[in-house]
Amino acid sequence: MTREQLEHAIRAACDVSHDTELWIFGSQAILGEYPNAPDSLRMSIEVDVQPKNQPDAVDAIDGTLGELSLFHQSFGFYVHGLPISSATFPSGWQDRTIPVMDKYGTRGNTGWCIESHDLAASKLVAYREKDRDFVRLLLSEQLIKGKVLKYRVGEMDIDSTVRDRLLRWIDITLKELS
Repeated sequence: MTREQLEHAIRAACDVSHDTELWIFGSQAILGEYPNAPDSLRMSIEVDVQPKNQPDAVDAIDGTLGELSLFHQSFGFYVHGLPISSATFPSGWQDRTIPVMDKYGTRGNTGWCIESHDLAASKLVAYREKDRDFVRLLLSEQLIKGKVLKYRVGEMDIDSTVRDRLLRWIDITLKELS
């Protein structure tokens, strides 16, 4: 996915949801903070979004712009509408989001992209192999700092056993990368 495709997704999802703001919280949220992120971090063809002010419109987005839709067939990527509550983030994440908005690319609509450390912490909670690989790439490309990631994971409202496992994973991964 490219930054231009992300901006297209913002335009389309805002049109469908009748909202001017979206939360963008899947892996492609990285394009908010790093518009030219390495190709290895931009492999996904889906953008996970929830309209900020019209959260009930997630189904309309998914039906119109989602996987196997005409939009997907036409543009080669799709917009997955789902509640942001399906992900877990460190406290204060809303205050750290990165706005993607311009007069032309998004037609004045705003996609609020999850900040890279918050995104990485969320991916670790999911703990799928592809999510751990994504975080490993963020660390190896030095787009996030291990110390900040550990702090954010420590802030999360998650089971202490899970938190300890994630902190151990971060320590082991940082050691492997050094």
